[in-house]
Amino acid sequence: MSLVGGELGEGALHVPVMVEEVLAKLVRGTESAILDCTVGEGGHALRILERSKCFLVGIDKDEQLLEVARKRLVRYVGRFFLTKADFREARSVLALIGIPRVDGVLFDLGVSLRQLADPSRGFTYWGDAPLDMRMDRTGSLTAADLLETCTEEELERILREYGEEKYARSIARLIVAERERRPLRTARDLVELIYQAIPARARRTGGHPARRTFQALRIAVNRELEGLDRAIEMAFYLTKPGGRVVVLSYHSLEDRVAKSVFRRMEAAGIASILERKPLTPTRAERERNPRSRSAKLRAAALI
Repeated sequence: MSLVGGELGEGALHVPVMVEEVLAKLVRGTESAILDCTVGEGGHALRILERSKCFLVGIDKDEQLLEVARKRLVRYVGRFFLTKADFREARSVLALIGIPRVDGVLFDLGVSLRQLADPSRGFTYWGDAPLDMRMDRTGSLTAADLLETCTEEELERILREYGEEKYARSIARLIVAERERRPLRTARDLVELIYQAIPARARRTGGHPARRTFQALRIAVNRELEGLDRAIEMAFYLTKPGGRVVVLSYHSLEDRVAKSVFRRMEAAGIASILERKPLTPTRAERERNPRSRSAKLRAAALI
């Protein structure tokens, strides 16, 4: 997930993860239409259009990323359709443009570095960034709202379930106690509490101490796991026989959902899993792009 040029200026572009592996599983050269359920800045979409003669349908709920994707794919005008939508709405999007079934579906469940690096979006745990974290900025619920309204038990569940945070209980307890004194509005406000809640020895390993908490809040705000299983399952029913469904995930919760759905589809005789174990980035890619290290790719072919 590095950027061309290393900056987030107008010309800087998100570099997609495991491109060759995705193309090898998704594109066979005979596709008439492919659906990218999380098109983002269009990194995978561009390579799909380059590699095949298909028509590409791309959806994303982040309008900022869609604008970047439109510019990135401009040379293929007439061969793609991009629209703001949630991947749970894929069936409706295809119905809108008169495509009943496609030859392949891609889910890239990662967060764009453009989102993470823009302080105004509130995904970062550095400095005075607002606790926003909405991918769809027209949505009403922010991370600050969650911290203000959830009970201690609800906060603990979110941090433990979505962030796999070992110290979820103590972090949730401190959040509830602190909000009685003042609202938590910035990354700095929350990070200071997390440092207090986590033992010093634990803060010295495993990356930034706030990483898991911020991941959990982002997942909760954007409902990233809510309905993910149904969305992936629906993709199989939107794909023609012989077509492919590919899921690129970045943490164990997403991969667990994808694995479960793939196994269920295979058991039902609907699809065949192409790899028993998920593919992971090559060593060269991990060294070139450390953010790719947690990626896992699962693919299945429709029967």
